[in-house]
Amino acid sequence: MVRRAAASKLGEFAKVLELDSVKSEIVPLFTNLASDEQDSVRLLAVEACVSIAQLLSQEDLEALVMPTLRQAAEDKSWRVRYMVADKFSELQKAVGPKITLNDLIPAFQNLLKDCEAEVRAAAAHKVKELCENLPAEGRETIIMNQILPFIKELVSDTNQHVKSALASVIMGLSTILGKENTIEHLLPLFLAQLKDECPEVRLNIISNLDCVNEVIGIRQLSQSLLPAIVELAEDAKWRVRLAIIEYMPLLAGQLGMEFFDEKLNSLCMAWLVDHVYAIREAATNNLMKLVQKFGTEWAQNTIVPKVLVMANDPNYLHRMTTLFCINALSGACGQEITTKQMLPIVLKMAGDQVANVRFNVAKSLQKIGPILDTDALQEEVKPVLQKLGQDEDMDVKYFAQEAISVLALA
Repeated sequence: MVRRAAASKLGEFAKVLELDSVKSEIVPLFTNLASDEQDSVRLLAVEACVSIAQLLSQEDLEALVMPTLRQAAEDKSWRVRYMVADKFSELQKAVGPKITLNDLIPAFQNLLKDCEAEVRAAAAHKVKELCENLPAEGRETIIMNQILPFIKELVSDTNQHVKSALASVIMGLSTILGKENTIEHLLPLFLAQLKDECPEVRLNIISNLDCVNEVIGIRQLSQSLLPAIVELAEDAKWRVRLAIIEYMPLLAGQLGMEFFDEKLNSLCMAWLVDHVYAIREAATNNLMKLVQKFGTEWAQNTIVPKVLVMANDPNYLHRMTTLFCINALSGACGQEITTKQMLPIVLKMAGDQVANVRFNVAKSLQKIGPILDTDALQEEVKPVLQKLGQDEDMDVKYFAQEAISVLALA
């Protein structure tokens, strides 16, 4: 416990001493602590290494610190190796470019293929930072020859946390490697991750599409990654489709309104008539989020007309989806669109031959009622609810009377 406390403060203590004292007293202490029998002491010594390395010249670093750091990177305890991976960017900045190329890159390669998933994940998180901090001259060659082969292995790692960690940073490499390398070497990796069975991996890729868009442009992006997204959106497994729906508002924000309308709008509408209820429900919520992102004018011109057409669908489940969409969109679209475009359709559907549709009309009127003005409520909504309140179906009658009560139309 005492040695752990000493190791945790060693770096701070070194900063306030003369350089000679650091070399003669702190470095031997650091070496001893880094070789301690307890791994909880050794891993704290790695933190101290960052502070000590910042104080020494390249020559002193090579002689006094690097042997111990090399030893820590290959420590028998995964916790110590994890700490080296976690502090890698700071170590890289502290030791400088020459030692990074000679010592840290080989150490990083070993960490990326470590036998422990926690170590590989910590190293994967640092890939982008390591590449950014390399000297500009020769950086591309180093990444392509010494880092990328190990990244390719991690894309198909057996552990989902490793793949997720890599997916959260890999898109950032496109800005470092440029257009040609991104198209030739990185896009195949992005595609593989986009089809990964782990939702978090897919989300991390979709969340960072804007990084790639900046480098290769929207046209190339649409030719390469979007077909994979569309393929997933039409997957036979409904849970896969559901995952893509949940990413759609994020994707829409990345790609912009015009591109979204051209490539993905039809997908969003197709989900509304999916044979799985969970998909139809998620698609309805998705539309609401899209309207919040793109605005009411977009909704009025692009979404609302397509939703309202479904009110005449022969399948009563699809007609009910129209009502669910109106419930979700009314708040985002506001009073004018709700009153002029949505309300007439809801009122018309009150005469539907299917009782399930009629009682959902009552529920929809209850939902959109607070958005409507008093005239619309009294002159249009009230008579319809009163009629439904006399319906032969018990459920229709119940929900109509509940709506009248909630909207204070009695």
